[in-house]
Amino acid sequence: MEFRKRKSRRKLVITLTLILVVIGGILYGLADRYLIEHVEVVVTPDETVTGNTKGGNIVASNAAYDDWNYTSNDIQIKIDQVQSGSGSDQITYYVADVTLKDSSHLSSAFADNSFGRNIIENTSTIAANNNAIFAVNGDYYGFRDDGVIIRNGTLYRDSPARTALALFDDGKMESFEEEELSSSSLLESGVMNTLSFGPVLIQDGAMIDNYDNLKVDTNFGNRSIQSSNPRTGIGMIAPNHYVFVVVDGRKQGYSKGMTLSEFAKVFADLGATEAYNLDGGGSSTMYFMGRVVNNPLGKGNERGVSDILYISEVN
Repeated sequence: MEFRKRKSRRKLVITLTLILVVIGGILYGLADRYLIEHVEVVVTPDETVTGNTKGGNIVASNAAYDDWNYTSNDIQIKIDQVQSGSGSDQITYYVADVTLKDSSHLSSAFADNSFGRNIIENTSTIAANNNAIFAVNGDYYGFRDDGVIIRNGTLYRDSPARTALALFDDGKMESFEEEELSSSSLLESGVMNTLSFGPVLIQDGAMIDNYDNLKVDTNFGNRSIQSSNPRTGIGMIAPNHYVFVVVDGRKQGYSKGMTLSEFAKVFADLGATEAYNLDGGGSSTMYFMGRVVNNPLGKGNERGVSDILYISEVN
């Protein structure tokens, strides 16, 4: 009898141990995929930025600026806060109209100057570390392990998956199908940066307004992005003339966010001939001259991201 009890206890211990091992393996796998940093490449920061220092930012000696505007020989930035609706239907968003002398003033940067998965810093931190005058969050490439990722003329990932955005060295931007164009052809054509998120909002002057059954990715925790949400996007009016739009949301009485169709219409009304949706939600952040312009999620708290697009004065 006692032998049978001991045998039963051993079976129970073995069973519980196996269960704990399985659960532990699953938890570690999730942590490894979504939490633990994986540095693949350390990037040397650009040391060519020159100018005068103002509040930690590098500005041109000939620049004129205030809290909403910046003008130098090479860069013009004008930011407007826009509000529409009222009460629970109110939407608050920010539009930055940016004109550059040439495309060298538009760059991208990684969190902690490192390419890989789950490496994050606040948009404002990445921007300040790269002497940015202006910045918005990027595509949060580090949450996924696919996409064609070219940054500042260097290919970091070549795993075609979706419709992406290409920024060229002549100041143009175009969307493209990652599975239809090779990374080598993109680089040969002058692509300096790609963003792999989406969807496309405006293409060849035509506004896209059908987002039925849209999925950006199928990662754990992925949620629908078709309803009213905070958003970040970039549009091109003409080469080297861009509009960046950041929409606040999920804060009743301040801003409910926008649907994708509403977001596309904003870019169309601004005169964009191309426009593309970037990472949104808690990531949506606009930075200018040392401060966060918008109010992320209505709480004033940034969420760490893996990358940014930014404007700076360069040689």
